[in-house]
Amino acid sequence: MQAWVVPGYTETRELGSGGSGRVVLAVHEGTGIPVAVKYLSDRLRSDPAFVREFRGEARLLGALHSPYVVGLYEYVEAPDGAAIVMELVDGIALRELLKQSGRTGPEAALVVLKGSLLGLAAAHRAGVVHRDYKPENVLVAADGSSKLVDFGIAAGRDTTPGVAGTPAYMAPEQWQGRPASPAADVYAATATFFECLTGRKPYGGGNFAELALQHIEAPVPDAEAPEPVRSLIRRGLAKRPEERPENAEAFVAELESIACAAYGPDWEERGQRKLAALAALLPLLFPSAAGTPASTTAFATTSLWAPGRRGWLGAGVALVLGALLIFTQASATDRVGEPTELSAFATTSAAPPGTGPTGSAAPSGSPSGSPSSSASASPSAAASASASPSASSSPTTTPGAPATPTPATPTPTGKPPTMPPASPAVTVKAVRVSSFRQTGFTAAQVTLAVDASGPATVRLEWFSSSSPGTLGAAEGSTTFSSATAANTRTLTFAGQGCYWHVRATTTPPASSGAATAYLTISRCQIR
Repeated sequence: MQAWVVPGYTETRELGSGGSGRVVLAVHEGTGIPVAVKYLSDRLRSDPAFVREFRGEARLLGALHSPYVVGLYEYVEAPDGAAIVMELVDGIALRELLKQSGRTGPEAALVVLKGSLLGLAAAHRAGVVHRDYKPENVLVAADGSSKLVDFGIAAGRDTTPGVAGTPAYMAPEQWQGRPASPAADVYAATATFFECLTGRKPYGGGNFAELALQHIEAPVPDAEAPEPVRSLIRRGLAKRPEERPENAEAFVAELESIACAAYGPDWEERGQRKLAALAALLPLLFPSAAGTPASTTAFATTSLWAPGRRGWLGAGVALVLGALLIFTQASATDRVGEPTELSAFATTSAAPPGTGPTGSAAPSGSPSGSPSSSASASPSAAASASASPSASSSPTTTPGAPATPTPATPTPTGKPPTMPPASPAVTVKAVRVSSFRQTGFTAAQVTLAVDASGPATVRLEWFSSSSPGTLGAAEGSTTFSSATAANTRTLTFAGQGCYWHVRATTTPPASSGAATAYLTISRCQIR
C-alpha cells in the first residue's frame, strides 16, 4: 500500500528513517520551496501517548523563533497519517563530522557550543528544556553555521516528566527524574563540547548503571581539554545544577569572554571556517546532494521508566533494575524517555529567513497561504506546526506567507504566496528601521516600522561595505506587504566588509523617504 503523503507536497527522496518514522526531502508544489517532512510511523500513530508527544514537539517548535533552531511550517494530522513540515536545513549532523575527523579543534568546538547555546537560550526563554541535546541533534550547514533540532522529548521547565534523554549526555539530576531545568541542557551541551575537543564522550561506562554513577560521582575530566577552556568544562559539567550557569544565555556570556581572551577577537570566524571545511569533506551527506540518503535527525523509540527512589544511591540501584527490565536491547547511546502528555493547541509557525513573517499554524494540507485544513498528528525533525485533530477550523501558515484562516477540509490550491498590491488610496507617512542587529556570523535581524493608512509594498535591500557611509555591495533584497505593525526579517550576508547596511523603501513612497541603517559586525568591533 502506498504511504500517505502530506497534501500539497511532492517527495524527492528519503533523508533518514528509524523506529519512530522517517524524514523526507519534499517540495511544496505551489511555491517550489524545499522542506523536510517528518512522518510518524503507523505503529506509533496508533499510540495516543506518542501522538500527544509529537503534537507537543510541534507546539514547542512553533513557539521558538531563533536562527539557531530549525523552523516550523505546519503540523498535519489526517486519518491516514501524521507529519511535521519543517524548514529544510541543508546540513549534516555534528555526529557525522566527529566520525570523520574525530575532533574539531577548540575554536570550531567553541563555535558549535555558542550556536547550540543560543538555540537552547531561545528554548529556555520560552520555558522549554530540550532534554536531549547531543551531536546527532546539531546540524552543521555548509557555511559552518549550526541549528538545533529534535524537540521530541522536550518538557516545560520545572515539570517532572520522568527519566529521559541520551545516557552519554544526561546530567546527574536527569538520571533521577528530577524536574527539568535549563542547567541539564547546559550539561549536555558541555558534554558535546568536550567530545568535539577530545574525540570522546566525558564518561564511557559500559552499561547504564556504570554510566549513571560516573555522571553522578566521577570527577569532571577537564584535564583532557585544552587549558584555556577547562573552566568551561568544569562549570558546564558540574555535578550539582546550581553550580552550573543557570541557563544557556548565561553560559554564552562566559564562553565569549574566555574565547576572546584565549584565541583573540577572530576566534569565531576561524572556528566557523574550520567547521565549513569539515562539512565540505562529506558532500554526499547533505540533503541537497543526490547521493546515499543520510539522516539529519536522530530517531529513537521512547521507553517508559520511572525510578522508584530519588537519592543518589537509589538512582544507581534503580538504574541496575531498569537495565535488566527495560534496556536489555538498548546500547548506552540509545535515547530513553517517557511520553509527555500535552494538551491540544494551535501553533505558531516560522517562515524561512527572508521570506515572510511568522504566523499561526495548524492542520493544513499545504503551506501555500491559501485556505486549507487537515486533521493530523505528525513527527517533526526540522520544521512543522501542529494542532489538535479535534479542531474544526484553525489558521495555517505557508512557507513565506502570512497565516490565513482555514476551512474544516483540506483544499490545497497549489498557488504560490502572492503579495496584495498597494491601493492607490494608501498613503505612507514614514518607514523606519526600529532595530538592526547581528544574530550570527553571516546573519542579521532587522525590524521595520511602517506608518501607513493601509497595506503598502515594502522593498528591503541589504548591503555590505568597508565604510559606514556607503552602502557597498548588494547582498540581497526582498519585497513584502506591510501595514502599520513592525515587520522583522532575517538577512544573510556573504560580504567581507565590516559594515552591514539595510535600506527600506515603500510603494507608494513614504513622505519621509527611504529608511537606512548600518551596524558594525562583531568580528570588526574593538574589544
